[in-house]
Amino acid sequence: MATESLMSTEEFEELARVADRIAEGVRLEFIDGQLGAKAMPDGDHSRIIQWLIRIFLVIHPELFLSPEQGLKVERYRNGRARPDGALADADAFVGQGEWADPDPVLMAVEVTSDDQDTERRDRQEKPRAYAETGVPVYLLIDRDSCEVTVHSAPHNGRYEQILKVPFGATVKIPDPVNVDLDTEPLKDWVR
Repeated sequence: MATESLMSTEEFEELARVADRIAEGVRLEFIDGQLGAKAMPDGDHSRIIQWLIRIFLVIHPELFLSPEQGLKVERYRNGRARPDGALADADAFVGQGEWADPDPVLMAVEVTSDDQDTERRDRQEKPRAYAETGVPVYLLIDRDSCEVTVHSAPHNGRYEQILKVPFGATVKIPDPVNVDLDTEPLKDWVR
């Protein structure tokens, strides 16, 4: 449910540009009209993204899991999110700016971080924003609960299918990704 926006999308983009220049490591997002900051990834978080990149390079060499690619999200593309990974054709973001068109994205990936906004941002706002945008799959690697959640079948601003498995299980990521992901290695990268 949208709340009154703190600023316009254009004002947010200017703020994000300034933050990138003056505050190293600050990664801002703008979802549901609200400003948010992502925590800098720790070593385990980065290792999980590396692991996923390698998996997709082998299974789907025509695709690439682009880390931190800014996306225009939500129903009217007025939100701005930086998923930890955006799986799309390897050339999908060529020539695009900091905030890319999300249409070629097959899957958005988030890995929880140790910050106070994880519950709201990764488990509530982002599934809604990605579903409203039409991203076919949202993969949440939740290091707090040691679970992987696959959201799929976006319809009317929400994902109709949600599958949650514990680390160690194999989870089926549905079409258009179509991968059986063995999550056993994730047990080594939790806090």
